[in-house]
Amino acid sequence: MTDLLEKAFQNASKLPPQEQDALAKWLLAQIEDDRRWDESFGSSSALLTSLAAEALQEKESGDAVPLVPDEL
Repeated sequence: MTDLLEKAFQNASKLPPQEQDALAKWLLAQIEDDRRWDESFGSSSALLTSLAAEALQEKESGDAVPLVPDEL
């Protein structure tokens, strides 16, 4: 554990139990969310690379159409 994380836990341990539980739930949710994002993007790297190459090719060939959010 890093010094900074240990300091954060020490400070959190001084909070009332209800706030400690809320902080713990939030932290666990963040960790799980990061894991899901890593899993999702880790398995789609080849697809994202292909889509990026296609977008760059369309831009270079002049086939790309500018995105205008107000016109969606």
